[in-house]
Amino acid sequence: MAEQAPSDEGVSDPAAAPGPFERDTQVQEQQRADRDPDPSRRLFGATVSPDWRAGRGPHGGYIAAIILRALTVTVADPARPPRSLTIHYARAPEPGPVEIATVIERAGRSVSTLSARVHQDGILIALALSAFSVPWSGPELAEIQMPAVTPPDARSEPVRIVAPGAPSFVRHLVLQPRLGGMPLTGTEQPMAFGAWLGLAEPRPVDALSLAFYCDALIPTPFMRMDTPTPAPTIDLTVHFRAPGRANGSGDPHELCLAQARGRIIHEGFFEEDCVIWSADGTVLAQSRQLAILVGGSMG
Repeated sequence: MAEQAPSDEGVSDPAAAPGPFERDTQVQEQQRADRDPDPSRRLFGATVSPDWRAGRGPHGGYIAAIILRALTVTVADPARPPRSLTIHYARAPEPGPVEIATVIERAGRSVSTLSARVHQDGILIALALSAFSVPWSGPELAEIQMPAVTPPDARSEPVRIVAPGAPSFVRHLVLQPRLGGMPLTGTEQPMAFGAWLGLAEPRPVDALSLAFYCDALIPTPFMRMDTPTPAPTIDLTVHFRAPGRANGSGDPHELCLAQARGRIIHEGFFEEDCVIWSADGTVLAQSRQLAILVGGSMG
């Protein structure tokens, strides 16, 4: 259900200590055990926080943001922002330390292709591939139109989804529903949902937050189901479409409009497509993921 959050909850001075998302997605470079001198191969440590749990493990978009941060540090070139990120989630990590090994597989004149492997206690957690690139010249076309919705509510009065048993990551999220019906009512309705999204902490939109937002909406099968169930992500691909508008230099209180759609559930697997717009209608990111419904029932 929706509950009005206190006006000052989760709000801090951007110049003060970093907020939860910024703090909990940090990575620290480590020395490789094999002392590999190759600068294209780097090793990072990160700590998975228990505060971003979603169902049986940490939120997939939160893990994506950690991996993307390590990859961005590896590229070390602001002129080459991320263009795509694909992650296969092999196993849900426990709260605590993880290691992220990144490799620049190829650095061309315009495009850098990277990989990342995430391990915890020697066990593979996730595999990732990504592309970073300078802008290319070409025609500018956009046939995806932002839906006509009412503007976001005042950021000082966010509407948060708060319900018994809700995963812990939603406490860091501002979510103002605009598209779709009520989830978990067991009614015949499209598997689609849209909302204004933002982090509770004031933070400009950037590639890290977009990677998180692409997995932050209510799972679309919930629009047809009558009880919640874990819905872990198998793979997630994010395409970053407007790096110049999502480079972390904008309004720290800005909300984005996100819309997710699902069309097929078969043998427990479902796909979900998501588009994220800025308030002025610019497409910031597109994503597709494959996930599993662990139990649950349809109305």
